[in-house]
Amino acid sequence: MWVILLVLALIAGTTTAAFYAGATTVSHSSLSSQVSSLGVEVSTLEQANSNLRSQLAAATLTSSNVSITSPEEVYSRYGMGVVTIQGYEAVAQNTFFGQVTSIESLQGSGFVVGYQNSTYIVTNYHVVNGASNITVTFSNGNSYPASVKGTDQYRDLAVLSVSAPASEFHPLGLLGTTAGVTVGETVYAVGSPFGLSGSMTAGIVSQTGRTITESTNEVTIPDVIQFSAAINPGNSGGPLLDASGEVVGITTAAVSNSEGLGFAIPAATVARELPSLISTGTYSLHPDLGIGSSTDVSYQIAKAAGSNITYGVLVEAVISGGAASKAGIQGGTRTVTIEGQNYLMGGDIIVSINGVKVVNGDALASYLEENSMAGETVQLGIIRAGVGITVSLVLTGLQ
Repeated sequence: MWVILLVLALIAGTTTAAFYAGATTVSHSSLSSQVSSLGVEVSTLEQANSNLRSQLAAATLTSSNVSITSPEEVYSRYGMGVVTIQGYEAVAQNTFFGQVTSIESLQGSGFVVGYQNSTYIVTNYHVVNGASNITVTFSNGNSYPASVKGTDQYRDLAVLSVSAPASEFHPLGLLGTTAGVTVGETVYAVGSPFGLSGSMTAGIVSQTGRTITESTNEVTIPDVIQFSAAINPGNSGGPLLDASGEVVGITTAAVSNSEGLGFAIPAATVARELPSLISTGTYSLHPDLGIGSSTDVSYQIAKAAGSNITYGVLVEAVISGGAASKAGIQGGTRTVTIEGQNYLMGGDIIVSINGVKVVNGDALASYLEENSMAGETVQLGIIRAGVGITVSLVLTGLQ
């Protein structure tokens, strides 16, 4: 509109100049011709302005459609890529009459991924560990036999191969970086809780970079996503989707007797390991510092250690012959009781890795998982006896 007003102002200014400055030399027909010409220009500008407004509206609408997807759309578009996994496990039980072996059913969830023109099912290791007669049931109810292609117990991952027609597979996309997961963003967990296939719940990402211990195999898993969507037994192995339908994580665990406290292995971990799991059946590049025990530094621990730095990881013990031991990292030498808890004090305090601040053990473990592999060298910034030094450490693999 301001363009039109500007042109009209120019018209007014032009005609005024004609009458006052040169009325005796400008003919009526000439003036009419100028006004007519300017009228055409105004009409042209109005049309251009209208076109620009239409283009702006279309661009805004397109952007909105891309960035905002309803839960209904997420499920209708991507729910077909989620499957139910079933199998059987032989369990030995001690009874009054001796040891008896019983057959128990296993059930979990999974989802379809594509890799090098082939399709596979991703799920949790604990869903298929020790299972036989594994079957995969797709969203349309069709079931097919499956076999384990590769496993990684350290990250609770498994990849299955399924004997099914290509038409059954609807691959989901993997978010290839953990940095793309934002605290507060909406996520959807799809799976088969208690055998109720195709169930979907919604929540938000509560936090990233958590470290949990998987209760089924007592393995510590770093760099885990915490989310609030409700999950139950049977959800394990199912996808955690963002608002665009991309897999951001693999549902792996929930805290018993809690509400909205679930955890998922990042999809970035799957993307990193998938080639090795498919080609070799395992993944052997998880980095290990060789630290036997450690604790997060608190104000009280820092005070007891005589340090002004109230963050970092206090090394209490190192593994003999491990990476930390070979690098000269020192563990604790004396026991100190702080608020009823015993700690081995006197060891090194790790405060950075490759120049990145280490706030606590979760941050250290997450950095290693996302940025390093076994065999690589990292630079640890440590506080030793109140003095800051840098130590080079060659990472080993998990044993």
